[in-house]
Amino acid sequence: MILGGFISVLDNTGSDMIGALHSGLILFAFLVVCESEPTHAGPDRMGDSHGQPRLAHLTSHWAFQLVNDSLAFSRADSFCRGQFSSLADLDQSDEREGVMELLQQTGLRTPIWVRNPSKAVNKPVALSKQYSPFSALSFPRDSREGFVRVNMSFPALSSVSVCVRVQWNSEWNEVSTIFSYAAPVITNEFQLRGQVDKQGRILLALIIHGKHLPYKASFPNDGAWHHICVMWRRNSGHWAIYVDGDKKDLGSDTDTSRDIYGDGILILGQDQDSFGGNFTEPFFGNITDLNVWNMTLETRHVLALNACSSIDQEVVFSWNPDHLIKHPVVKEEQVHLFCRVVLQQMALQGCRTLQGWQDQLPLLVVTECSDSLPFICRSSRERYLKMKQMSDSQNLQPSAFMNHLMKLSNKTQATLGQQPSELSSLAQASALLDVSVQALEDTQEELQPTDMVALIQLLSLAADVPTLPLADATNHSQDRVQELSQHFISVADSIISEDNALKWQAIKEVVSGPMDVVKSIDRMVTSLSPRLMAETDRLTIHSPNIKLEVQQQRLQDGSKGSSFCGPETDKHTSVDCISVPHHKIQDLHNNGFHRLTLVNTWYGSLRPLFNPGENITMVPTVTDGSQSYLGTVLGSSVISTTVLGDDQPVSTAVHFKLQHRAQNPAGTVYDPVCAFWDFELNPEAGGWWNTKGCEVVSKQHGYTVCYCNHTTNFALLLQVYEAQRSPENEKALQVLTFIGCGVSLCGLLFTFILFIAVGVPKSDRTTVHKNLIVALGIAELLLMCSDWASANEAACFVVTALLHLFFMASFSWMLVEGLLLWSKVVSVNISEDRRMKLYYIIGWGLPVLIVGVTLAVSVDEYKADGHCWLNVKTDTIWAFVGPVIFVLAVNAVVLCRVVMVTVSSARRRTKMLSPSSASKMQTFDLTWAVTRPVLILLPVLGLTWLCGVLVHLSVVIAYVFIALNAFQGLYIFLVYAVYNSEVRNAIKRIKEKRKALSFTNCSQPTSFLPSQRAPISSWGHSALTPSSPETSETSGPPSSASTSLVIKNESFRKESFVTFSLKPASGNQVVQLTGFKPSGC
Repeated sequence: MILGGFISVLDNTGSDMIGALHSGLILFAFLVVCESEPTHAGPDRMGDSHGQPRLAHLTSHWAFQLVNDSLAFSRADSFCRGQFSSLADLDQSDEREGVMELLQQTGLRTPIWVRNPSKAVNKPVALSKQYSPFSALSFPRDSREGFVRVNMSFPALSSVSVCVRVQWNSEWNEVSTIFSYAAPVITNEFQLRGQVDKQGRILLALIIHGKHLPYKASFPNDGAWHHICVMWRRNSGHWAIYVDGDKKDLGSDTDTSRDIYGDGILILGQDQDSFGGNFTEPFFGNITDLNVWNMTLETRHVLALNACSSIDQEVVFSWNPDHLIKHPVVKEEQVHLFCRVVLQQMALQGCRTLQGWQDQLPLLVVTECSDSLPFICRSSRERYLKMKQMSDSQNLQPSAFMNHLMKLSNKTQATLGQQPSELSSLAQASALLDVSVQALEDTQEELQPTDMVALIQLLSLAADVPTLPLADATNHSQDRVQELSQHFISVADSIISEDNALKWQAIKEVVSGPMDVVKSIDRMVTSLSPRLMAETDRLTIHSPNIKLEVQQQRLQDGSKGSSFCGPETDKHTSVDCISVPHHKIQDLHNNGFHRLTLVNTWYGSLRPLFNPGENITMVPTVTDGSQSYLGTVLGSSVISTTVLGDDQPVSTAVHFKLQHRAQNPAGTVYDPVCAFWDFELNPEAGGWWNTKGCEVVSKQHGYTVCYCNHTTNFALLLQVYEAQRSPENEKALQVLTFIGCGVSLCGLLFTFILFIAVGVPKSDRTTVHKNLIVALGIAELLLMCSDWASANEAACFVVTALLHLFFMASFSWMLVEGLLLWSKVVSVNISEDRRMKLYYIIGWGLPVLIVGVTLAVSVDEYKADGHCWLNVKTDTIWAFVGPVIFVLAVNAVVLCRVVMVTVSSARRRTKMLSPSSASKMQTFDLTWAVTRPVLILLPVLGLTWLCGVLVHLSVVIAYVFIALNAFQGLYIFLVYAVYNSEVRNAIKRIKEKRKALSFTNCSQPTSFLPSQRAPISSWGHSALTPSSPETSETSGPPSSASTSLVIKNESFRKESFVTFSLKPASGNQVVQLTGFKPSGC
């Protein structure tokens, strides 16, 4: 539309290039200069340079433009796409009204093309969806006797179509008969033959009613499977040969006086020189999928059959090996053949046309897609008006680029409005691109927005120019293809230059974006790849912003993987690269492909062309609350690969590595996401970024490695987060975590040793404490070692599973702690043995069950990338978070109940006090009743983990969270060991026993009589009273006939005493003195 300067009508004299330009430069302008811009819904009359009228009809939302130039459906669709519009589809009432009004204005009565929105799109699909199994017949080279007879009786046929799949033996060069049909009265009634020419092609010829037609249709002798269809119709004498869906030969010079005789014999692999025998000219190779119809197939039927569909109407014979009689040397084999299943329904449906109207409703008919018909393009009203405004501006005041283009064309005026059919050959496209490149090189000024729109239209249309089959190519045409590709990339490079970033914003109402240029390059190279690679295995085209490389290889056992890298920008930075893994290429070979073509492209300047203010909508990947999500931006170059197996698009997995090209603003951090441009996502806008099937393999400083399960255009999207913690704080938190885990581990170890060593009385509470200590201790140890295990994938997976298990066990035993505490607070009528069995099931059985089920369900998505923990980007993380939330909720209820009980007890105590002191003590007791259980039970019950939901609010909360949970083992040591009365009493008893034992072992009993020289300071008389639990257990009951005197002796140490026992002896009162002298005296 904006290509006003491209459409100068050139003189018929001059070089071949000027002659081509005369035919080619005139096709792009879709609109013409009008007197005024329409402001109402109604017809807008236009004219082309020849004065022919063209109408555009505007409604409140749409603009409909009639192109009264007959094209095939695919080219009509391509032309509308080049005008940033699409074929009208008539599915909406406002579209039907607009199209009807436009046709009434023009008075057009012929059928027109309309789009079918439900039609399948031609895109690569997975290998598993592209192959169909067939039973094939193998005709070996070591015998000339092989043949197969179709075991059925054939009727007389006024029309006939025969389709078959053939794999020619590439070592056989003589004439071969694919099939022969002989009647009793004539042997060469209907036959298909082939032979190899000097160029190595297989030439095909028909024999009809004994007349041998010329060898003309062909396919390469490449050892691959080829689909062949031949047909004949009596009433017109018309015949045709199709190869792989393309019509290769046709004619009408046959005998039309009679049908093909019935009651004949159909033989595969041999020529019948007599009826059913005397075989000659054998075929060597493989044959399958032979079908015969009593009608002439249409092109859409042939395309459907080539895509492995079936045609049931008028069928005479359908392929079935059970209905064949085989010679013993012919073997039956199972093969998998490539089928473009995406095209099956499309080919069968044909293409939709509008034939007329009935009761205000369109009459739609399906017809051959190859027919040439006019069509209507539909675009938005706003886009139409913007394009018209730019067109007017270009014609009134052409840019420097357009002026120079007109100068090169020997014209002084730019005209618009020529028909699109005039760009119909590679010669015209090449000449058009050549003069455009010359104008770009000679013009020093920057491109204007109108120039860019014109060039984008040029690329879109040139990408869809039909090409000649490779077999018909000449050396001159091969050179022209190379030149066209070079010029195509040069023009595209000038459009996507970073210097044009602001201009892309100016034309965004017309052009969807820079990915439109990428799409045109993909279409051009994919279409021309057979011609580009006819004489080489590698082709590279390099421009400042684009690097294109096409690689080709013959597939065989041991085929190597393929890789492609963008240009080196700096010796100290990594290079953008993409590769197809070796095993994926081997899969192509195993699935029957013979030739692999890889089209790789790198675009280095696309990132600045996307509107930096336009946020890419995407769910944030960092969901732990540590960072605040700000948005997503394109953060790398764009790199793409297209895989062609035997010149057909194939989808396969790829790995790619891209540098991070976006700079981190102060206070922000980036998290890379692997993505691709999906042209079918929001097609009105030209597509959008998608992440389906892509994942991050590794994140390194400055670049990211990705894996995607399909081929297309890839890039890195960088999710921007506001940094909540500085790198210094992150490092400090890591160090604090490691120190805390070490201290906790020591505390847990000391606590467990104390429980074993000091002989704490066995109870259910002690057993629960020990199990919690073991589970939490192992979990802390694994957490400290997890960084070292991350270097090994297998070890990291094992550590992740063990971390999951033992942290789950820790929380399960915390739940048991809560349940045990509840049983103490609320009376529970369960025996201790039954209760402990339940506790063991909860503490160890439940974690094992959770981890086992999680591994069984999601083993491939179990571990996170880059570290040894559960994958937080999938639902796997809920196998930990879910149970933890449940445990914390139950323990929170337990803690509330304990606080209520302690508060109630405190209130009862205060009521027992005197009124004067009650008011003073009540506040203190109630406060302590609440604070004491909270301080003691929070870490034990795991409730300190609740503050984890608040870490994103402040770095201070992050430090508190780490301190409370990393030092949880230390808290348990203090609660279970240092301030545990059972442990303290056990330690005290051990000390007293040791003291008594030491005192006894180092003392000798001495009997003595009272002496006046003995320094006695005081005497005491009292009943024997046990001083400790140990004393009371060993001492017997006091006797009524004895007394005890305790005398403090100043000659002993101050803590030593001498005991005097007075016992009756032989009826006399005798005083016996026994002194114990402590050791060390």
